[in-house]
Amino acid sequence: MNKTLILLTFLFMTITSSAQSADIYDYSFIDINGKEVQLSQFRGKKILFVNVASKCVYTPQYDQLQGLHEKYKEQLVIIGFPSNQFLKQEKGSNSEINSFCKKNYGVEFIMASKIDVKGKNQHPIYQWLTRKELNKVKKSKVKWNFNKYLVDEKGKLLARFKSKIKPTDEKLVNMIIN
Repeated sequence: MNKTLILLTFLFMTITSSAQSADIYDYSFIDINGKEVQLSQFRGKKILFVNVASKCVYTPQYDQLQGLHEKYKEQLVIIGFPSNQFLKQEKGSNSEINSFCKKNYGVEFIMASKIDVKGKNQHPIYQWLTRKELNKVKKSKVKWNFNKYLVDEKGKLLARFKSKIKPTDEKLVNMIIN
């Protein structure tokens, strides 16, 4: 092999290796107000990632998510990720979504700007949450609005909860407090 091929092979292996060993704290997102948020600032707290929508049968879960935020904000960070990928149930702009959440549910937890949670434009955080080769725990799919992913204080994926599982579900709350 020539030196160029050896170098290219080494670079590819290094890039592939680092992508597969990505830590959740290596990621960031743009919040609903346009500011970058680094997940590394939440090290030491559990993080609940929830893909949300304003026109869904599960939209009232915003109320319970806000309740969790108020009760456990010292140990839990909740991040809502609006997505319009399920029957176009989140058509609004970031400003409209933010206004809707505050007016109707008093949302004070972190809201991200609208993203794709599946498909070819899937946000990197959701790639990590759904791909075993990245999260080292399990493979999953975001199948509807209000899927929930819980990550522990050290950045390990603990569990995925389907849309119908309420934020106040005993199993979910026990994972937050224990």
